[in-house]
Amino acid sequence: MVVHTGVERLKNFVGGEWIDADAPTVGEVRNPATGEVIAEVPLGGAADVDRAARAARGAYDSWRRVPPVERARFLFQLKFLLEEHAEELARICTTENGKTLPESRGSVRRGIECVEVAAGAPSLLMGMAIEDVATGIDCESIRQPLGVFACIAPFNFPAMVPLWFYPFAVACGNTFVCKPSEQVPLSQRFIFGLIEEAGFPPGVLNLVNGGKDCVNAILAHPDIVGVSFVGSSPVAKHVYETAAAAGKRVQALGGAKNFLVVMPDADLDRALNAITESAYGCAGERCLAGAVVLTVGDSHDRVRRGLEERARNLKMGDGSNDETEMGPVISAAHRERVVGYINRGIEEGAELVVDGRPADAEGDGGYFVGPTLFDNVRPEMVIAQEEIFGPVLCLTQVNDLEQALDTIHAHPLANATSIFTTSGKHAREFKYNVEASMTGVNIGVAAPMSFFGFGGAKGSFFGDLKAHGREAFDFFTDKKIVISRWE
Repeated sequence: MVVHTGVERLKNFVGGEWIDADAPTVGEVRNPATGEVIAEVPLGGAADVDRAARAARGAYDSWRRVPPVERARFLFQLKFLLEEHAEELARICTTENGKTLPESRGSVRRGIECVEVAAGAPSLLMGMAIEDVATGIDCESIRQPLGVFACIAPFNFPAMVPLWFYPFAVACGNTFVCKPSEQVPLSQRFIFGLIEEAGFPPGVLNLVNGGKDCVNAILAHPDIVGVSFVGSSPVAKHVYETAAAAGKRVQALGGAKNFLVVMPDADLDRALNAITESAYGCAGERCLAGAVVLTVGDSHDRVRRGLEERARNLKMGDGSNDETEMGPVISAAHRERVVGYINRGIEEGAELVVDGRPADAEGDGGYFVGPTLFDNVRPEMVIAQEEIFGPVLCLTQVNDLEQALDTIHAHPLANATSIFTTSGKHAREFKYNVEASMTGVNIGVAAPMSFFGFGGAKGSFFGDLKAHGREAFDFFTDKKIVISRWE
């Protein structure tokens, strides 16, 4: 049990009220840039999930009867409040996660855009109909909500990722339980204050804090009909299998090992800038981060020199400082994990070009790992196979685009990938053949906008329907077919 330190202990938001969790233990929420404890989070379990699920189930019958245009008006109000408090929310995100302020502002903006798209529910929920499908018989397809949904959110985008899910769910007429990462619960606590201010009816949106026990309770609870998850692939697989076995709908977004292909004809300066931001932005803690650069032909030496120069010149520090270009990783434990991968790369024989161990930064005491660059990385090496989720970039030289595609296809994960080229032929061949569901051409981070779907392929995604965009309205509704004949 963690001893109380005098900092705030967070509460759950259930049935329209802020209540104490039924949790015997608490975890510490720390500022990754300083190591300072900034809050205590209750590590709730089955009792807390049950309370929230029952509140959501109790609110469902009346909420589903609210006309979609009226449900959308609650989202319009939430969007207004998020816009009004966007800077405050971004600063909270930086404080609890460590990312730079521009990165936090960008993620908050992406979350607001999801609310905007979800507010289009009156149009996007429309069904289809045809008369005289047979003599005297009409047929229609209508969308109906299903009940209580839940999301299990990761630490890397505290404000944004839950907004991929619950605005769409409630716009469709469902109710919701949100479980933020216990490492970064403050952004969602702030947003749920805005949800309360927006006037959503009690029980429509609920917030539960907790760790593994809370997750497993969500996966098993009989009142929860669907689960959205974002995290590592092993956990995504567990979430998918466990929730699906309990009869739930599941969309489980897993991990990544994203390949960036640089052709000899690429616009090199633009490519190098994009790759640097892709690999080291958000300290590499994102599922769209570039992990392995495949240099084609004679592009290798120029790419290596350019990336080395950029990595050495990145300024690390507290993300709240304007001059900081890369913040810390999330925790001391995660820092040790990333450093362990760097050590493993050296043991495997990769050439360490830029060493991020140990990293010095202003505000020392935080969890810093510097930009790290490996060359001569073979595809079978652990650092080329496993998701590091830190600022570590690998270089591998290949002979041609065909070999690059073969290397990408051989990997079990397929979240995102990009090619840098000025050749339309190469670009078309790449996007036609590559398996990753999010593919970029001369783009370092192939992040879909909120009106498109988000999610990977192969071992990077478990489920059928991706996050946000039109697919969200499919995930959060049942398409009922009604066939009518009137004599």
